[in-house]
Amino acid sequence: MTLSSTKRVRWTLSDLDGLPENGTRYEIIDGELFVTRAPHLQHQDVAGLLYAALLSWSQRSKLGKPYITPGIVFSESDSVIPDGVWVSNAKLEPLLDAAGHLTGAPELVVEVLSQSEKDKKRDRETKLKLYSVEGVIEYWICDRQSQTIEIYERDAGILRKTRTLFATDTLTSPLLPDFQCLVQSVFE
Repeated sequence: MTLSSTKRVRWTLSDLDGLPENGTRYEIIDGELFVTRAPHLQHQDVAGLLYAALLSWSQRSKLGKPYITPGIVFSESDSVIPDGVWVSNAKLEPLLDAAGHLTGAPELVVEVLSQSEKDKKRDRETKLKLYSVEGVIEYWICDRQSQTIEIYERDAGILRKTRTLFATDTLTSPLLPDFQCLVQSVFE
């Protein structure tokens, strides 16, 4: 009798070089490959409206800058493409590699939930853990179906959900002094 063992394949950044570049997003979290198609237009619209609000505030405050769908390379086996981030001026330059990717945690990460349950679970569990371990200070999960934004803030080294904002609420952040955005405006 032969015992077979199954080993999990661990993906790395170098493995992505041979994959097709056809609008597919490839992310690696703890060596596991995640493949997703380009997001729904409404998904992109939510990300874009939030980016616009962050950009407008950033231009006034001069404290940092938002980026839409940046590559974040935490390690060879942890590389993700969130829907958006905000990075302070002080932190940006040391985080950039020669290819223009972030190589560490931005202060703020934004994800817009896709419709599939596996994608929602990845954003709410797998990415939450990764962002927590890597040092993200604040994490926003936008749900366009319920028109809510879940806010996670760093507490004792862990990202914890502190509140859920609804359409009539105003989005603010301790990271972004005087930033205000009506939640409803992100989902219009």
